[in-house]
Amino acid sequence: MPNVTLMKSGINVVLLEDHPLYREGLKNFVRSEFPTANFLYEGADAYAARAACDDNSVSIAIVDLHLGDGRSPGEIVTLFSSKKIPVLVISALSNFESVKSAFSMGAKGFVSKDSSTDEIKKAIKSIIEGNEWISPILSQALNFTSKTSDELSAQERKALVLYASGLKLDAVARRMNVAPSTVKQYIERAKLKYRMAGNPIRTKTDMYRTLRDEGLVQ
Repeated sequence: MPNVTLMKSGINVVLLEDHPLYREGLKNFVRSEFPTANFLYEGADAYAARAACDDNSVSIAIVDLHLGDGRSPGEIVTLFSSKKIPVLVISALSNFESVKSAFSMGAKGFVSKDSSTDEIKKAIKSIIEGNEWISPILSQALNFTSKTSDELSAQERKALVLYASGLKLDAVARRMNVAPSTVKQYIERAKLKYRMAGNPIRTKTDMYRTLRDEGLVQ
């Protein structure tokens, strides 16, 4: 059932967006469509945004996934979803694996920054009412089966395959003609990409099984 009481009494909003012009436009749009909206925070500091939620009931957190501070999409979403705050991602991000990661970490909706104002309004309303929102176009894209290994660099893929196939770090380094420390960096970067895609590979066995499923090892 729609949360009519919440809509009438007031909507507490956190807006985390690092582009001032877009942020101001979005804030004005939300206020025009939801007159009871109260912005607890608006800015680009993820921790300040989270702190603003500590002593308040938050109806929705509208967040961008690219803040330029090095945080992964999943980490940004978790700042709010871990506090049971409904998260609407609004981003120009075109990496669907990162979007999947955001949803796996608790996001309730996603709209692109080039979405129509009507879609953005529907998304906000849906999430405030306790539902989820995903556009039909994005839904089709997310249902398309893609391999995380496609996102790896050639060196990251080679290091991961050799290591998962049973070679030790030093042996992989000799095969690739690089230092063991460089191989370790390749593997850690690859593991990070899998983690961001919602498919963590914590052990060498996990690594082998994942690469086998993606057709990279026998």
